[in-house]
Amino acid sequence: MQGYRTATDDTLHESVRHGTSGYPFAYYRENIWQFDFHRIDWHWHHELEFLLSSESAVSCLVGTDRIELPKGYGIFINSGLLHRYEAKESAYSPNIVFSPALLAPEGSLIYEKYIAPVIRSSVPYRIFAPDVPWQNRILQLLRRIFALQEALPHSELPTVRYLMQLWEILSEHLETAAHSPELSRPDHRQAKLQLMIQYIHDHYAEELTLDRIAAAASLSKSGALNLFHSGIATSPVAYLIQYRLSQAAALLSTTQKAVSAIAAETGFASSGYFCRKFRQHYHMSATEYRRQKHPERR
Repeated sequence: MQGYRTATDDTLHESVRHGTSGYPFAYYRENIWQFDFHRIDWHWHHELEFLLSSESAVSCLVGTDRIELPKGYGIFINSGLLHRYEAKESAYSPNIVFSPALLAPEGSLIYEKYIAPVIRSSVPYRIFAPDVPWQNRILQLLRRIFALQEALPHSELPTVRYLMQLWEILSEHLETAAHSPELSRPDHRQAKLQLMIQYIHDHYAEELTLDRIAAAASLSKSGALNLFHSGIATSPVAYLIQYRLSQAAALLSTTQKAVSAIAAETGFASSGYFCRKFRQHYHMSATEYRRQKHPERR
């Protein structure tokens, strides 16, 4: 079966129009599993987004954060944030994407007092858990909004009414202090950095070179180095080694695989090199790390 793809431009800005100029709201009844590689790949948009993991767990990546969203949980993605969704099985995840101007016109008192502070805040996303009362109220409102889209041909007015209720609850519970630094919105450089980071995440077990990492974002080696240093204050190769070590640490904690096997599985050319790097990063040997995680196995 041919999967769906996320349409973006070269900055990863989503090229799909969400709704119309007169009604900038769109509802998507999507199954992440049906997309290419079982993921809604990296994209961003100026609109606000709310997603519900209705069928099974969903992995959400927002910038460099990875959030595991259990079944029944929801998430809010703020305007202008690079994000991606992944699934390990069929994952029906209804979501809505809408312009903040749907709630109130820009420049109006309502917009400036209740909407703009959230959009301009340092809050990139917010998770909604069913066992937290105010968050559960938002989840219930989301379900009502989704049901409206599927049941009524003319649902605009009740949809906006529920969105206003939802936003009132959200704005009351988010910390949007005036002194909070604004979020760094994605631009061409940030998109290319994120492409290289994701390429490392997807291919860390392979023999990766700086050339391959840079090529993932159509950059020269010097361009890739500059982006990594300016964006996350490290080099692509150093980031690769750190990521490999984190994956190795997870395997040491959760499996009984031999250290040499874990070294090979996480992309290290030799177990000796892996052991040196592991001790340098964690200040203990791989075996000591495993024993610390599982003292009963000593």
